[in-house]
Amino acid sequence: MIYEKKRGVPRFECTEYSGKTKDYVVLIPIINEGSRIITELERACKNKIYENADIVICDGGSTDGCTEESRLKELNVNTLLVKRDVGKQGAQLRMGIWWALERGYKGIITIDGNNKDSIEDVPKFIEKLEDGYDLIQGSRFIKGGRAINTPLLRTVSVKLIHAPIISLTAGQRFTDTTNAYRAYSAKYLTDNRVQPLRDIFMTYELLAYLSVRASQIGMKACEIPVTRAYPKTGKTPTKISFFKGNSELMKILFMNLFGKYAPSKK
Repeated sequence: MIYEKKRGVPRFECTEYSGKTKDYVVLIPIINEGSRIITELERACKNKIYENADIVICDGGSTDGCTEESRLKELNVNTLLVKRDVGKQGAQLRMGIWWALERGYKGIITIDGNNKDSIEDVPKFIEKLEDGYDLIQGSRFIKGGRAINTPLLRTVSVKLIHAPIISLTAGQRFTDTTNAYRAYSAKYLTDNRVQPLRDIFMTYELLAYLSVRASQIGMKACEIPVTRAYPKTGKTPTKISFFKGNSELMKILFMNLFGKYAPSKK
């Protein structure tokens, strides 16, 4: 089924392998993740994550065969969403969030599809959503979390630049703010003071914005320990280029700090 572009939501294709079976959904944005997403889904199956939440792939238009239908079905993927429009991660997430809210989920967990994160911890996010938290940030840097083979430059930039700026913006301390492994309540995402479904969120703006908005409007936010493991050798799996990508992230951080992503008060 094709959903045509609407305000704040890109045009996308939806293939449902199953109807809604759980109160919560795991959205996994990917683009050409190859064997990494397959390994991640195999881990999810091994740990029976499908018994806790529906698993949905938010694809940016992969061409490497990683979204082959029969394999996704075997790996208990509930639905495949494929963006057929402009934009990167932010557009993929807006696509997934809109679809998930339309389907009536009580909360959304997001996780990268490059097999770096402990997808086994999904039930811990659900526990916090059930406890009434609206934003739950996964962190490898708090007690119980594990940072494995994290590049030194990445550790330094998160701890000394990204996390302090996000914490200042939010008015609450966070430690692992580049980590997309997190959860949001439907109450948070549908609050008129949040409005995540806006075309201004094309790349990494939405992650930065949603990191801070909950605390700013008095909703409950917390961190929980997770594991993020980088491969021992080979290229670091990331979509952020060293110079252009990091300069764009800094621009987003400061726009967020000065309230540029907050909804208009009109």
